[in-house]
Order: sequence, then C-alpha cells, then structure tokens
Amino acid sequence: MFRLFTVTTLAMLGFAANSILNRLALTSGEAGAIDYTGIRLASGAVALVLIHRARTGKGALSRHGGSWAGAAALSGYALCFSIAYVQLGAGTGALILFASVQAGMLFWAIRSGERPGLPEWGGFALAFASFVMLSAPGLTAPAPVALGLMMLAGFSWAAYSLIGRASTDPLADTTGNFLRCLPFAAALVLIGWADNPPSLTGLVYAVVSGAIASGLCYTLWYAALPQMSRTTAAFVQLTVPVIAATGGVLLIAEPVTLRLVVASIGILGGVALAVGCGAMRRGRQ
Repeated sequence: MFRLFTVTTLAMLGFAANSILNRLALTSGEAGAIDYTGIRLASGAVALVLIHRARTGKGALSRHGGSWAGAAALSGYALCFSIAYVQLGAGTGALILFASVQAGMLFWAIRSGERPGLPEWGGFALAFASFVMLSAPGLTAPAPVALGLMMLAGFSWAAYSLIGRASTDPLADTTGNFLRCLPFAAALVLIGWADNPPSLTGLVYAVVSGAIASGLCYTLWYAALPQMSRTTAAFVQLTVPVIAATGGVLLIAEPVTLRLVVASIGILGGVALAVGCGAMRRGRQ
C-alpha cells in the first residue's frame, strides 16, 4: 500500500510539473508550443530507453512494448496540451484538462455497461455546471480555442490512461509508446525550430518535462494503474489541478481569480462526490 501511495504521489507531482514547466517556457517566450512538444516527446523517449537499458541490460526493446494506439493518444495529448497553455494559466489549464479526463473516463464506463446512480449523476451535474461557469464568456474566462484544445488533451489522456490499465510491463510499454512518437516529435522540432528556435532555458524546461515529469512519471502511472480501479484512478488525478495552481502562484506569480476558485470547488467537489458514491455503490453489489 505504501509503495502504491508513493508511486501515485510522484506521478501526480510529475503531472502538475508538466503544467508549470510548460507555462514557464511559453509565457517567457523561451520556447514555442510546437518545438516544446517535439523536444518533450523526444527527450522522454531517450530517457526511457536509457532507463530500460540500465534496468534490463538490453540494448533493444521488445517490439511488443506499448502500442500505436497509446502513442497516438500520447501525441494528441502532448500537442494539444502545449498549444492550449499559450493562453491558459497553470491551474486553469490543469482544471480543464482533468475535468475532461473524468468526462472521458465516465463516457467509457457508461459505454462499457456501467450505470451510474442518482448521486453520481448529481455530482457530475455539479461538476459540469461549474465547468460551464468557468468557460462562460467574461473577462476572466479561458479563450475558447485554448479551452477546446485542452479538452481534447484531456480526452486523449483519458484514452492513454484506459489503455494503460492493461499494462503488464509499465516501463517497456511507456518506452514503446514514446518511441513510436519519435517521427511525430522530429517533425514538430523541425517545424518549431524553423519558425523560432528555443533558448537554452526553454530547451532545459522541455527536456526536464519530457525526461522526468513525462517519461519517468508516466511509467510510474502505468505501474500504479493496474493496482487501482477506474474510480480510484479518476479520484487521485483530482489533486493535480490543486498542485498545479499552487505552483503557478508560487513560481509564475499567476493570479487566483474568484471564478477559478469557485469553479475549482464545484468541479473537484462534484467529481469527488460522483467517484465516491460510485465506489460505495459498487462495494454494495
């Protein structure tokens, strides 16, 4: 239990760090969203290959590690995530991202035959109403395009998490997914560098995000997923927006608006209610 708690905590810190590192690079102009994404994916692949070699002593990976579906979900998430963060704060972006993750996982659960009870629907209704309030037009509402892109990133991450629940070798699978992203990453780097090459600082942010906060922490997440239910996996990810918002305030001096605070309480509280009631319902069955 302690090992699962430790692995999950480190993974959540890595998820939040991705939001903060992305904002640090983009808001300062140290890197562009396109090249940042490419460097992040490529550095994640390199780091994972080195970790895999050190752990197994093998220079090459099994062809069975990961999948093209996992790579596609990872690529879609990473690109939409970076572009959306050009116009979103760290906390706001993480809130939209993981609200969308929960929506995607709920859709899949219903599609798989699960039928939420009335309290669960009430929790999701509260979360949805709070999400609408966050995104409604106004001085502090997120830009519509950025909002849509971050929602796509969330749906992609939901798919990546659901694929990961079947993983029996988290390191090999995560490495395989990142390696399959390399052609896409190379194209992004070429496009981004031709337009506006990143500074050394931006390069460092992207490499740290890719090698540690993504590659290593995604491996930890894949290791934790088979040991928890979809409900638990959804619940623990609710901590990420809080961590990211705190980091955004402390490290980037991002403002905390009343709209964000109220929406955060409604979204996180609503999803927590739905997830908790769902767990209780399944426990009685």
